[in-house]
Amino acid sequence: MQPFKWVWPYFKRYLNMFIAGLAICFVVAAASLINPYISGLLVGAVQDGTWREKLIPFVSVFVLVTFIRTASRYGMLNIFEHASQNTVLDLRNDIYNWIQGQNYSFFDTNRVGDIMARMTADLDAVRHFSSYVIYAVFENIIIFIAAIIMMFTISWQLTLIMLAVAPITAILARKQATRVKPAFFTIRERFSKLNSVCEENIGGNRVVKAFAQEAYEKEKFTEANQSYYDGQIAASKIWAKYMPWLDFCANILNVALLLGGGILVITGRLELWRLVTINGCLWALNNPMRQFGFLVNDAQNFFASLDKICEMLRKRVYIQNPENPVRSERLNGAVEFRNVTFSYDKNEPHAAVLKNISFYAAPGSSIGIVGATGSGKTTLVNLIGRFYDVTGGEVLVDGINVKDYDLQNLRRDIATAAQDVFLFSDTVEGNVAYAVPEAPMERLTRPALAADADGFIRELEDGYDTIVGERGVGLSGGQKQRLSLARALAANPSILILDDTTSAVDMETEHGIQQALKQYKGQTKFIIAHRISSVKPADMILVMDKGEITERGTHEELLARRGIYHQLFEAQYGTYEIGADTKKGGVLVGA
Repeated sequence: MQPFKWVWPYFKRYLNMFIAGLAICFVVAAASLINPYISGLLVGAVQDGTWREKLIPFVSVFVLVTFIRTASRYGMLNIFEHASQNTVLDLRNDIYNWIQGQNYSFFDTNRVGDIMARMTADLDAVRHFSSYVIYAVFENIIIFIAAIIMMFTISWQLTLIMLAVAPITAILARKQATRVKPAFFTIRERFSKLNSVCEENIGGNRVVKAFAQEAYEKEKFTEANQSYYDGQIAASKIWAKYMPWLDFCANILNVALLLGGGILVITGRLELWRLVTINGCLWALNNPMRQFGFLVNDAQNFFASLDKICEMLRKRVYIQNPENPVRSERLNGAVEFRNVTFSYDKNEPHAAVLKNISFYAAPGSSIGIVGATGSGKTTLVNLIGRFYDVTGGEVLVDGINVKDYDLQNLRRDIATAAQDVFLFSDTVEGNVAYAVPEAPMERLTRPALAADADGFIRELEDGYDTIVGERGVGLSGGQKQRLSLARALAANPSILILDDTTSAVDMETEHGIQQALKQYKGQTKFIIAHRISSVKPADMILVMDKGEITERGTHEELLARRGIYHQLFEAQYGTYEIGADTKKGGVLVGA
């Protein structure tokens, strides 16, 4: 993907505005050169004694031209600012929408800080280029060319003398552009890393304080900050190396004018008013030369930022809607895995996380999933909503391969309550109603009651209108898990996935939640848990080990088999004898 080719359609949407702004730029450039010419004519009028009758007309034109130039420049700046802001608005919206369409794998391999840098600093470089650099380059070129033409008509000898430094300026600017772009690319990389370090530290501030690692985090941030600083200094040194020479070339024009023009006037080959006119136009030559270095810097910064944005956008979207997706008003909830194999690394299919997984869950049934950490439990349920695509085999919902469904349609009827809860900086009501924002309060209180969350919510200062801090700061782990469960239940899904949802609540609360969940009939439930008590009521329990289903059956059947499940049970509750009800620690652990 060529960066400028990619961004061009966004500029093209507001091409009329950019063209209008550049057209006004002609007026600004012309008005900028009229006044120096009038000044020269006024000096000539003083010399030939006709200044009295010409003074008022000249001054009137001078004032009128100044007003036209000021008004035109104001209009031009407004047009370019509106065009650039609209361009970046569309860009930011489209990039954000593109990010929303990415799969889990994209966020697995891209840091939040990098994405934020693309959405902020890099897009701001695009805005600066479109709001300033475009018209500044155009204006300086027009003024430079117009000034040369005017000066040639006044004195071609003096103009040639002054243009002798132009090739040197061009060579220096080219060298600067060649060296400064890699420097800006490095800056963008280091800014992304700095962003990531800062974002991680702020997001994980409680962990940092819990382990008293403030000094370590300060050192890590200082290193990233120093690296970013060094990158900026390196780019500044390139700029500092070439800018004085470009400035020297611009200022040498004054020397050329004084020496060459003075000699021509003294020898009678140039009239004084012509020298005054050329002197008045001198800024139109040396100012573009001075600006050249700055504009090269800005342009290279723009292209470096554009490269970084396009580098992110080149990431392949592995999971997309099929050409003719299947849509269903509501899923029945039947789930089937047929010889499913999955690997996170498509290039390493042998490093499979799941191997030959096959089972069937009837609509409205409950499936418990247990196993050691890293056995593939969460990965398995992530395949149901097609958050990842299988490496081999098929996942079917209602007898249809999930790859054939419309993604939004499929995921609309699947809700997940995960152990690692994410709550938005919104009200409690807003978090519970996230999937159904227009739902009336009575539709939210029922799932909150089922999740045993209604009680503590009403004890909050503003009840359901209480603002939840970022990521649920201020709530306990159990409270956050119960809000997450209420959010999933409020969506009224056909398939409900509970991924260790009650790990942070006590046994009594968990039992109450399990009883309340029985009210939600007709939903196919997948219950991932480490506690046997969470999966005991399930219609079928899958025991996973190293990515494979090693045992399956009901609670009683698995206990009778005396395999891994039996070992997990004994580890949690003690010795169990088949056919006997045993109490240990006041908890019924028998069948």
